[in-house]
Parts: sequence; C-alpha cells; structure tokens
Amino acid sequence: MFDTSFKGRDFITILDYTQEEVIKILDFADELKAKFKAGIPHKYLEDQTLFMIFYNQSLRTRNSFEAGMTQLGGHAHFLDPSKIYTPALEGDEVAYSTERVSDVARVLDRMGHGLSIRIYGDPVGWQNGKANRIVREFARWTERIPVINMECDLYHPCQGMADIMTVREHFGGFKGVKFVMSWAYSPSAHKPLSVPHSAVIAAATVGCDVVLAHPEGLELNDDVLEATRKRAEESGGSFEVVNDMEAAFEGAHVVYPKAWTSKYNIPPIADAPDLDATQALFDANKHWICDAAKMKLAAPEVKYMHCLPCDRGYEVTDEVIDGPQSAAFDEAENRLHAQKAVMALTMDR
Repeated sequence: MFDTSFKGRDFITILDYTQEEVIKILDFADELKAKFKAGIPHKYLEDQTLFMIFYNQSLRTRNSFEAGMTQLGGHAHFLDPSKIYTPALEGDEVAYSTERVSDVARVLDRMGHGLSIRIYGDPVGWQNGKANRIVREFARWTERIPVINMECDLYHPCQGMADIMTVREHFGGFKGVKFVMSWAYSPSAHKPLSVPHSAVIAAATVGCDVVLAHPEGLELNDDVLEATRKRAEESGGSFEVVNDMEAAFEGAHVVYPKAWTSKYNIPPIADAPDLDATQALFDANKHWICDAAKMKLAAPEVKYMHCLPCDRGYEVTDEVIDGPQSAAFDEAENRLHAQKAVMALTMDR
C-alpha cells in the first residue's frame, strides 16, 4: 500500500526526518528505479504540477526533477526569477522587480501541488543561512503544498538521499561502511556548504562510520556538526573530524572529495563576503586532490563519489572519476529516483 504518512510534508533538510522515514524513502526510490528500468508505468502524480524556482543554474537538479515529474505523470514548471517578479524577503523588495515571498508562495499554493526552490551564493550575497531562511519562508506561507529544497546554502537534502541510495546499492547496507566527506581543492571559492552538510547528515542518519576531512579554516557549521554527532550516536554509526586527507582515506569504503567555502569569510561571521581570502586558503591546499595514489590508501572496494559538476584536475583526476572505482554517475542517476520518491510521497494526490 502507498505510504501516505509523508503527504504534505516539506523536504528542506534530512534532519526533519527520522532514520526509519529516510529508509522508507530509499526503499520507495529503489522500487521506482526498478519500475523505470523495466518500463513499468508509475504515474503516482498524474496531472499534478510542481513549480520549480531556480535562482541558480542547474543541470542535474533541473533535469532530474523535470524528468521525474513527467515519469510520475505530472508536469514541472521552470520559473526563472528574472522572468517573474523575483521573490524576496520582507525588507529586500525593490519596486516592480521583486515580489514578497509570502505573496508568491500563497499564489502558487493555490495553483499546483508542490513547490521546489534552489537558491544559494550570489543571489543572497553569500550570507550563510539567508537562502535557507528564504526556503523556510516559502514553506511558512504554503498551507496545502509541500516545499522541496533543491539546494540552499545550508542543505542539499535531495543530493544527500541520492548519496546514501548509491552507498546502499554498492555495499548492500550501511553498517561498517566508512564514509569520508573530504574537502578538495578548487580554483573557485564559489562553493556553498550545503553538499557536505547534507552528506554527513545523511550518512550518519543511516549508520555509516562518517569521517569529515578538511584543512583548518574550512569547518562546517557548528549546529550541523552537533546534529551529525547526535545522528551517528542514534544510528549506531560514528563521526569524527580530521585535518588530514590521506589519514581520512585509509580504509575508506566511500570517498567524497569536494570543495566548499569558508564560513569565516562570509556573513554572519564576517561583515561582508571575502571570497578572495577564501581563495587564498584554497590555494594553500592544492595538494588536497583525489588521485590514484590516495585511492590506494582506501579499501580495495572503495567507491569515489561526487555531486557533480566536479573540477577535473583540481578536486579529482580523470583517472579516478572515469575509472572503475567511480560511482559518481550512479549517484547522478539516483538523483532522479530519490527525488521521484520524495515528490510522490509528499505531494498532493
């Protein structure tokens, strides 16, 4: 029987869902993936509408949501904020170019069945947490339809679900799986904290042995670290933080090397964004790259993962991402199936 207990619930962070609920979503994603592969129709959202507001560009997120809605029998509307009155928080309005979030949310709430939003970085002036406040403001004003976070500055829960779906596919479960979320060098400091936040939360929720690795100065948000430790304790997994990439890779089953920005150089910790200072910190750590030598430190069955797009030659070498140990494209495919499960379970029917 279709599980209706998720109906109408927002999907803003995995922290809003228990381990049991996360596993239920994964199980349903597996079912939908099997039906897709077998060509079995699964139109759980026939004639339903998902509104998608993209403040940022996207390849995987936009196409996986659009394709997913089509496969579920519904339709996804792509909304470019520059082509509508850009939704803004109270106090940020500009006459005849923006519209208050509360007004946009209430209109769309009456016209469709789900609302999804992607916003981080430049559209919110690199203010750590402001994008998440905007997503939550949408959720506050929608009475009937769920809000799905397609990535804000704090969380990327759909990516997190695809991550752990991929881990389970390759390892059959989570117990005893060493999951390493590692910072890696990039020539661009324009990298939000959302992916590493959601990756460690998701992996800890399902019971992996999670290791977070990064140079000093690139710590994740304190509340996320606290929540991850709590989730690890509840699930029977573990969580530790190290400042050595090679040490983190030793015996790892999953390695996930990706750049993220420094919270110390953006508001509210800093008075104003200083991405040049962050880039200087990046440039001092160019040796944080996932290459064949580091992969040899991991377990023989190790899988390389990345949310994509990766910075080839900086975060990772071609030899690794294109090699037999790479699960990055399995992970990208699973965005489709994990998101279909979230949409089918939470949207109105």
